[in-house]
Amino acid sequence: MSKKVYVDQDACIGCGACVAIAGDFGIFDFNDQNKAYVVKQPTSESEFEAAEDGKSACPVDAIKIQ
Repeated sequence: MSKKVYVDQDACIGCGACVAIAGDFGIFDFNDQNKAYVVKQPTSESEFEAAEDGKSACPVDAIKIQ
C-alpha cells in the first residue's frame, strides 16, 4: 500500500465516526485532545477499505488519503 492516511488535527472535531468504523482494525483512535489520529497505516485491503469508510463518514473531511 503506497497510500497514506492522515487526520488533520485542526479540522477534526472528535465526533468518533472513524474510530467507530475502523477502530476494530486499529487504524484510528483518540488522542489526549479527544481528536482522532492514525494509530497505524493500513497494510491490507480490508484495512484500507475500513480507513476509506472512516474517511467517508467524517463530517468535516478531516481524514486525508494520499
